[in-house]
Amino acid sequence: MALVDALGNLVSFVLQPGQRNDIIGVKPLIEGISFEALLADKAFDADWLRQELDDRGAMAVIPPRSNRKVQYTYDKVMYQWRHLVENYFAKIKEFRGIATRYDKTDTSFKANINLVAAIISMR
Repeated sequence: MALVDALGNLVSFVLQPGQRNDIIGVKPLIEGISFEALLADKAFDADWLRQELDDRGAMAVIPPRSNRKVQYTYDKVMYQWRHLVENYFAKIKEFRGIATRYDKTDTSFKANINLVAAIISMR
C-alpha cells in the first residue's frame, strides 16, 4: 500500500500480507502525515477512517459502497486524480525485481522499493 502526493511521487508505503484487507494498513500509513484530502477507492469506505479524516480536517474522497445505508457524497472530479497512485505502481513494476518480488525478505524488498523510488524521482 502506498501514499503518493499530488504530483504522484511516493511519500510512504507499508507492506502487508497478501491475504489481509488493505484497510488495515491505512492507519500506520497516514500516521504523522498532514494532508488536505485522501483519495481512495471503495475498499477504504469505513466509518472509522471517515471519522479519522474528519478529526484531522481532511476531506475523504472515497466513493461509498453500494450496500452502505448512508450514501456519502464525494468530489467526483477530485476522485479522478486517484490514477496517480495507479500510475506510480505501474512505474515501480517496470523494474523486474519489484514486479516479480525476487527478494526473500521484507527488509530487502522495502530497500529495493526505496531504491526504485529514488531512481523514479531522479527521472
